[in-house]
Amino acid sequence: MNTTSPTFSTKDNLKFFRTLNSRVNAYFKENNLKKTGNWKLHLKTIIMFTIFLTPYFFLLAMDMPFWAYLLLNIVIGVGMAGVGMNVMHDGNHGSYSSKSWLNKIMGGSIYILAGNVYNWQVQHNVLHHTYTNILGHDEDLEAGRVLRFTKEAKWYSHHKFQHYYSFFLYGLLTFNWAITTDFQQMRRYLKRNLSYGEFKKPVIRWTTLVITKIIYFSIWLVIPMVLGITWWKVLLGFLVMHYTAGVILSVVFQLAHVVEDTHNPIPDENGEIENTWAIHQLYTTANFAPKNWLINYYTGGLNHQIEHHIFPNISHIHYGKIAEIVKQTAKECELPYYEFKTTREAIISHFKHLKELGKQPQLA
Repeated sequence: MNTTSPTFSTKDNLKFFRTLNSRVNAYFKENNLKKTGNWKLHLKTIIMFTIFLTPYFFLLAMDMPFWAYLLLNIVIGVGMAGVGMNVMHDGNHGSYSSKSWLNKIMGGSIYILAGNVYNWQVQHNVLHHTYTNILGHDEDLEAGRVLRFTKEAKWYSHHKFQHYYSFFLYGLLTFNWAITTDFQQMRRYLKRNLSYGEFKKPVIRWTTLVITKIIYFSIWLVIPMVLGITWWKVLLGFLVMHYTAGVILSVVFQLAHVVEDTHNPIPDENGEIENTWAIHQLYTTANFAPKNWLINYYTGGLNHQIEHHIFPNISHIHYGKIAEIVKQTAKECELPYYEFKTTREAIISHFKHLKELGKQPQLA
C-alpha cells in the first residue's frame, strides 16, 4: 500500500461538479426532501434485520432436518448482506439519518456482521471513496497474489485461470473480516495515523475490536453450541452464512469497479491524477441494472455506484431519482457515464475483464 497520497487536478473547465451539485440541491429543495433516509429506509431496516435475525432464532429454538438448517443459514447470509448494504452502509456514511446518534447506531450494526466501524470507515470512506480504482491506494483492488484486478498489478501464471476460480474466493470476504482482516487493517491504519472523524487512542481502538469480536463469536458460535447444536453443524452453518454474504457483497462491488469500461488512473510524476475528483469517479465507476426494482431495493442502491461515489452523503433511497440528473449533466459535459442495463451484462463484463487481466502481459 502506497503511503504517499495522490492529488487530483483542479482544472475543470467544464465545471461539471459545480453544475451537477447545483442541480441536485435544487431537486431536493424543490421537492422539499431531506438528503438522508426516510420512512422507506426505516421500513427496509426492519425487513433486512428480520431476514437476518429471524432464521437465527429459529435455529436456536427448533430441531430441524440438516437441509433446513443449511437453508436457514443461507437466508441469514442473504440478510447479513442486506443489512450491510442498506443499513450499515448508509449509517457509516452519515446518510441514514440527520441525527448523528442514529447514524452511529445503524453504522454500528457492522459489529454483528463481523466487521469493525473504524476499519470500515477508513478503508471505505477514506481510501476507497477518495482514491477509487487507484492501485496502491484503494485497498479494494488489493488481493495479494491470488487475483489481479488491474494491468498495473504484478502478474503470476495462475492468473490465467482467475476468471474461473475468482468466484469461489469471493465468498471468503466476510469470513476474512471476522478472522484476520480487521486485525491486520487496524495495525496498518493506526500505524499510518488514519482516521475518519475523531481520532481515538490506539488502546481504545484495540479494546473495542477485541471486545466486539468476543461478543460476535459468542453470538454466532458459542450460544448455539451451549444450546445444544452440534459443534460441527454450528461451524458449517457459520461458513455457509459467511460464504453467502461474501459472494453477494463481493460481486456487487466488482460489478461497479472491476469491469471492462472502468479505468485505473495512474498519478503522474508529480503525484497528480489527470481529472478532478468528481470526474475521476465517472471514469472509475459503473452502474448496473438501474431499472431493476429488486436489485435497486436489495443492494441498497449500490447498483447506482456513480451516484453514490459522487454524493456519498446522500441516502441510497434517492439515487434512482438523481441518476437522471447525473447522467444528463455528464452527457452535456461530454463525460462518460458507464452503465449496464442488466446485472447479467455486468457479470459477463466483469469475468471477461478478469480473463483479459489474467493473460500474460507481454501476450495480452
